[in-house]
Amino acid sequence: MTGTIIQISISRGGVPKRAIAEGMITPLGIEGDGHAHPEIHGGPRQAILIICAEVIDDLIFVRGYPLFYGALGENLTIRGLNHREIRVGQRYRAGQALLEITKLRVPCNTIAVYGANIGNEIYDAQVKAGNPESPRWGMAGFYASVVRSGEVRQNDIIALIDQAV
Repeated sequence: MTGTIIQISISRGGVPKRAIAEGMITPLGIEGDGHAHPEIHGGPRQAILIICAEVIDDLIFVRGYPLFYGALGENLTIRGLNHREIRVGQRYRAGQALLEITKLRVPCNTIAVYGANIGNEIYDAQVKAGNPESPRWGMAGFYASVVRSGEVRQNDIIALIDQAV
């Protein structure tokens, strides 16, 4: 599985995150990226939030939400990977960095600014139970830890490398 990083985003904390052309991925995330609630967000197991552009496009163009890339708080907006096939334990090369998927993102209430029902559109009880058969699997995004730090730039490749044991 190979895709493209179409946007790298950071913020001082919270949503939305705004685009940057390139960044350094470190064990605690992209340099310059902050977290409004560090007791909940961030840390080494949730260093990077990845969301597929196809999901955001669907939420905008099919479901009518006033979103843009970075609006849901993702650090990497990617295109070309099927969110329904991403699993915990998979490792991806993202630019020069190596990331490992650690958990599915549970959307918080701050994204309700884009619509009261958006959380239900991207997350359900099946996803919470870890069932990849849910039609909402991966729509809220995936958290990743940083196995190897490195530079990441817009239009870099993100590619599945292996499944961690």
